[in-house]
Amino acid sequence: MIWLVIFSLRLQAVSDFHTQNILSTFKELGIPAGLVKGLEEMGITTPTEVQEKSIPFLLKNGGDFCAQAQTGTGKTAAFGLPLLTKIDPKKTHIQGLIISPTRELAKQIGKQLFKYTKHSEKIFVEVLAGGEPMEGQIGRLKRPTHIVVATPGRLIDLIKKKALTLVNVKHLILDEADEMLSMGFKKDLMTIFGLTRGRRSTWLFSATFPDSIHSLVKGAMPGQPEILRVDKAHVVNRNIDHRYAVCTKDEKNELLADFLGSRGDDRGLIFVRTKAGAVALGRQLTKLDFCVDVIQGDLSQRERDKVMRGFKGGRTQILIATDVAARGIDVEGLSYVVHYQLPEQLEYYTHRSGRTARAGKKGISVALIDPRERNKIKKFEEALGVDFTEVG
Repeated sequence: MIWLVIFSLRLQAVSDFHTQNILSTFKELGIPAGLVKGLEEMGITTPTEVQEKSIPFLLKNGGDFCAQAQTGTGKTAAFGLPLLTKIDPKKTHIQGLIISPTRELAKQIGKQLFKYTKHSEKIFVEVLAGGEPMEGQIGRLKRPTHIVVATPGRLIDLIKKKALTLVNVKHLILDEADEMLSMGFKKDLMTIFGLTRGRRSTWLFSATFPDSIHSLVKGAMPGQPEILRVDKAHVVNRNIDHRYAVCTKDEKNELLADFLGSRGDDRGLIFVRTKAGAVALGRQLTKLDFCVDVIQGDLSQRERDKVMRGFKGGRTQILIATDVAARGIDVEGLSYVVHYQLPEQLEYYTHRSGRTARAGKKGISVALIDPRERNKIKKFEEALGVDFTEVG
């Protein structure tokens, strides 16, 4: 209990992002020229807030570190660039381990690291996640591997098969830690902590800091980690326009159809609470000639991949998803998010709405609420430091 109080006080004591001076380039942050060139070819020239506040510490000190960072704030570069500078390419064993909650996010991180190093000495990255044959992953791990990006379950399975060892891991990164805990991966994470006792540092990135994160940090970082968090007014992306519409259950589909029709060719996500609700809504919107698809927990990995390819490729305009099924989804250019039902938990609203307004663009988050849910909107406003506008 005392440790949790100290952790909370340290969170409050750290300076907010918006009070810091802005550095203009990655070179000024200390990123090597080869990596900077790779970033420039990707169109990344100006550090985001989380990057400018994380990178200097991780480059120079590199010790235990916790950061509050939303999806879409550039956190992959915030931890990925410093990690790449700490890898010795001449050594062929695994030196860095990144744990991600979902296959989609793990693959995305792996692709980003590959692009960053286009003009640097070759660093080999292997992505280990479910949904593909384990035999192929075992075969690839026999090659030199410097960094592993993995989902917890697949990593543990491969360790049990003695396909890899973590004894040489020096840097452990937990990405979207709150999502991993909500998905039930705490036991796997504790196992991974035990298998990487020789590590020099643990870096944790999480959109929210619930009590479960405090407990996880205590297990992973027995000392005093460096803490970086945003103030309440910056927890949610400021480029998102938060709206809500009050309607009865019978009015909801008509209101939704009117909104989607008004968006023209814009692409977006619709969140529902249940798998059955997602499927039913998908059928309704298809009948109204909207180009939609549904992603929910009963889909096989092959079916899920097919849905995501269609959505990312632009063949599907609107994706309907449950909170669990949407974890790890990162699609550029989404103009809006619709909450067909409000989420049960505050952090789910943050994760949902953060799917739009990426890379400095504007976005809309619209909640369709029952008249009795007005008080919930007020609670969201107070907790997140945002203003909702009633529409419709």
